[in-house]
Amino acid sequence: MNGTITTWFQDKGFGFIKDENGDNRYFHVIKVANPELIKKNAAVTFEPTTNSKGLSAYAVKVVPESKYIFIAGERIKLTAIKSFVVFSEEVPADTRIDKENTVLSVGSLLNNIRPKTDVKPGEMRSVKKLAITTFQGTTLIFSEDEIDVDATAKMLKV
Repeated sequence: MNGTITTWFQDKGFGFIKDENGDNRYFHVIKVANPELIKKNAAVTFEPTTNSKGLSAYAVKVVPESKYIFIAGERIKLTAIKSFVVFSEEVPADTRIDKENTVLSVGSLLNNIRPKTDVKPGEMRSVKKLAITTFQGTTLIFSEDEIDVDATAKMLKV
């Protein structure tokens, strides 16, 4: 089961986890596989159980925070991201996927198999894009044909 540490009393060696059902569960440091990572709001996995006092957790493992995010095959260090912006751009509707330089997604495959009669010459379509700028001055741009732009932007806000 998954959960989040809501309370941690380091001096007493116990705390509480809010599980995926919204219930609070007691845990003790001796039931944690990697106690050095225990902190408030840390994500955990655990085995649910009950004791004489109520709901509890054992075999608790704190999920280490990742320092990287993977977007369309690119590994980006989170601390290297200076800023990001979501925007829309008009592109020709008959633009095809650059099969050499893209990671195919369901969206790009569906757009690619659309009947050619749907597209009139010169017709434009709006494409949502995500631009990430790093502290090194690099700008990476991903389109909704490659990634889920909204879900990725949500991950970057955390």
